[in-house]
Amino acid sequence: MSDSAPAFPYKLVATDLDGTLLRSDEMVSERTREALAAATAAGAAHIVVTGRAAPWTRHILDELGYDGIAVCAQGAQVYDAGAHRLLTTLTLDRQLAGLALAKIEAEVGPLALAASRDGLDGDVLIGPGYQVQGQLQSVPFTDRTELWAEPLTKLYIQHPRLTDDELADAARQAVGGLVSVTMAGEGIVELLPLGLSKATGLSLAARRLGVKAADTIAFGDMPNDIPMFDWSAHGVAMANAHEELKAVADEMTLSNEDDGIAVVLERLLG
Repeated sequence: MSDSAPAFPYKLVATDLDGTLLRSDEMVSERTREALAAATAAGAAHIVVTGRAAPWTRHILDELGYDGIAVCAQGAQVYDAGAHRLLTTLTLDRQLAGLALAKIEAEVGPLALAASRDGLDGDVLIGPGYQVQGQLQSVPFTDRTELWAEPLTKLYIQHPRLTDDELADAARQAVGGLVSVTMAGEGIVELLPLGLSKATGLSLAARRLGVKAADTIAFGDMPNDIPMFDWSAHGVAMANAHEELKAVADEMTLSNEDDGIAVVLERLLG
């Protein structure tokens, strides 16, 4: 057996969805599917780790035929895709969120808002002026009191003039001790429970699978993937990644449109 290919060096492959596993058409290429299947055949588990809340993730995982555990809502939700049920969920303290919002608006002026309600069928509420990214089901609101009527996993904020990076920086400076702030994609700046990150949910999911951080390779493209890279043994940034993520990555690969995940997995599979 000395001539056989080396065993796959990781027990867990963690992939972000948008801009990483998914192409811009929200599909996964055949090459990437085959590379992930080969990695799992070699003994590794594949886990999706996404900023999307479960209601916005579920249909994509169903279409992919993905039936494992997924980490959703920036780590707030651990979701069993095969059983269609939430295993764990963490909500945003609405009183703190309201205070944080007031503090941010005192610094930068009025914001356009959206919010993800908790639960597998939780609505995504979209306020006046908020620009929805992609084809996502949502419910409009005009009265801000509607935001606080039910438990939330996160708030989304947009500013008419500030860039996403500028808004995220300003929000962190204004409310760093109240909530966590992350930038998850174009037009997607989020307020989360303090201390929550993708690493939170990934560590919970990995424990369920009996896998350690030292056994994990992670793929991502945005600043919200930084904690996942910090937690994992090896972080791979896509060519289309944000500069902040590239700065902390162990390796760069091709873009999500060019099978960047498959390129790395194929090499590791020998």
